[in-house]
Amino acid sequence: MDRVVPPSRHSRWTALTVLCAGTLMTVLDGTVVTVAMPAIQSGLGFSPAGLAWVVNAYLIAFAGLLLLAGRLGDLIGRRRMFISGLAVFTAASVLCGISTGSGTLIAARFLQGVGGAMTSAVVLGMLVALFEEGRDRARAIAVFSAVGAAGGALGTFLGGALTSALGWHSIFLINLPIGVAALIAATRVLENDRGQGLGKGADYPGAVLVTAALMLGVHTIVKAADHGWAAPRTLGFGGLSVLLLAAFAVRQSYAADPLLRPRLLRSRTLVGANLVQLLMVAGMFTFQYLGALYIQRVLGYDALLTGIAFLPAPVVIGVLMLGLSARVTVRFGPRRVLLTGLVLIVAGLTLFGRAPADGTYAVDVLPVMLLLGVGFGLAMPALTGLAMAGVRPRDGGLASGLFSTGQVVGGALGLAVTTTLASGRTSELLGAGDDAVSALSDGYRLAFRTAAGVVVVALAVAAALLRTEDPRRARESRTGKPREEKPGGKKSGGEKSGGKKPRGNKPRTPVI
Repeated sequence: MDRVVPPSRHSRWTALTVLCAGTLMTVLDGTVVTVAMPAIQSGLGFSPAGLAWVVNAYLIAFAGLLLLAGRLGDLIGRRRMFISGLAVFTAASVLCGISTGSGTLIAARFLQGVGGAMTSAVVLGMLVALFEEGRDRARAIAVFSAVGAAGGALGTFLGGALTSALGWHSIFLINLPIGVAALIAATRVLENDRGQGLGKGADYPGAVLVTAALMLGVHTIVKAADHGWAAPRTLGFGGLSVLLLAAFAVRQSYAADPLLRPRLLRSRTLVGANLVQLLMVAGMFTFQYLGALYIQRVLGYDALLTGIAFLPAPVVIGVLMLGLSARVTVRFGPRRVLLTGLVLIVAGLTLFGRAPADGTYAVDVLPVMLLLGVGFGLAMPALTGLAMAGVRPRDGGLASGLFSTGQVVGGALGLAVTTTLASGRTSELLGAGDDAVSALSDGYRLAFRTAAGVVVVALAVAAALLRTEDPRRARESRTGKPREEKPGGKKSGGEKSGGKKPRGNKPRTPVI
């Protein structure tokens, strides 16, 4: 695939602004609904079980289609996929906002997930095509990561503010002017890319297998808290999802044009970065969801005040990512910055795991917000850069979709596990005669400590797998041949025969 490089530096940053606007809409929609759920339930008459599908319908479609949408972006053109996704997402948002029945809203939320997957799956691939490796790419990734991270936290605040002022319909209808503006800008700013053509990787059986596996897997995860992790329903659906993934892996091993090229999964950096992200996001989702519940149910804040209480985290994340993270990543390397960020996240979650039933915001919540804001602000851009470094342009959409899939699956899995633990602990204490606030607080503490342990595992994986690879060894491992000597005693790649390394601040990242 041809690189998508606008003619000037200015247009590259303008294009990045458009990509971030599309990303912000989908990120906000993932959290803005949470605060409005009680109003939606009373307005449309949802049952408690049915109300969960307002979130689940979006999440299942979004997670299930990310990998397929990323690959299709490589084939038909990422610009076309991005613009089509914006159109679908905006139209679905309007349908959500005018819904008068529960079935219509759930169907519209599923359609929103489809549009969100189409948009989100190709953004990172477009970003790395726009910016060469180095300071500019590090800055671009920092901006993109800031939008994603801060947008998730801002959704809690906006959801409460919009629902209180204008009603729950407004949280969806606000996407109409934003979506139309983003669509107009995208058609004018984003340069067209031809794509490889559907004949260069349209593995339709593989697409059906992996999409079904991911959708079923996410559905199993989000419903496990209701049915129990050892319930026959959970084990059966989970086993079927694993079988579908296994069938997909077998299909990719012999398909003429596989959807997911096996060589991508042989990259230690790519696989390691996705695994670290899955674990890190699992911990952060626990903080975002159960932290809001702690502030509301234990500290007694209402929806609007809870949103305001969360503002320090996105502010710190935005300031850090936009002003500092790119510089420290270039100066110290993404691996060191990532490890530092993960340590701070562990510290923040551990501290929240000590929050008492009679806690206060200033003492027990604000320091956690600051620690997690700094930690995530350092870790996420560095991790994103590691995941996309060295990916060939023709596989950019697929790698982007794979990275986004890890975010969604990690968040869903982490939240399902920790909420189950918190609920079980709370029920146990209530049965023993504890008061409701103390029982809730103890359950949340257990969840936060568990989340901290999950991020410790992420830290260990990052330390073990995300090491700088020597470009010569990586090239020889791929080709099976050592580099040839050039006339004059120099080896290909600029290394002298005397064994001295070429000058430079850091080794190149091998192309996957």
